[in-house]
Amino acid sequence: MEGRSEPRWLSPDERDAWMALSWLMIKLPGEIDTRLQRDSGISFFEYLVLASLSMSPGRRMRMSDLAQYVNGSLSRLSNVVKRLEERDWIFREPCARNGRFIEATLTDAGMAVVERAAPDHVETVRRFVFDALRPDQVTALRDIGRQIAAQVDPLHSWPPSAQEPVR
Repeated sequence: MEGRSEPRWLSPDERDAWMALSWLMIKLPGEIDTRLQRDSGISFFEYLVLASLSMSPGRRMRMSDLAQYVNGSLSRLSNVVKRLEERDWIFREPCARNGRFIEATLTDAGMAVVERAAPDHVETVRRFVFDALRPDQVTALRDIGRQIAAQVDPLHSWPPSAQEPVR
């Protein structure tokens, strides 16, 4: 095969880092989801939707922006939001500034769900992630996460920087 270059194989340190990251990408979301289901009766994805809205101005956000924040397709998000609407935790309506967009708004009942779920969820995150790290490693983890996210999806990396407005 003429013109084909040799793959850029991983060094032993890169391979070890990749294997650790791969294991973590598979294992950690399942552990968080299991604990949220057990403790609060909601999935990790549902929690991300509710929590994202709880931190947004007016507890509302365009569905397209919310999909980016929770790293889900609009289709998946719409299905989840429909279930959350049935529980009266969210409602959707056309955006007041531009009716072409649909906004999701967190209700008081939905906010109560977040407030009940957050303490156990934060303790789980602290136990699995932050208790194992020094402060300088937390900063490095944030920076590394943002750098990798920008490589994976340069137009829609998350979390946004502090300068980006949350809509």
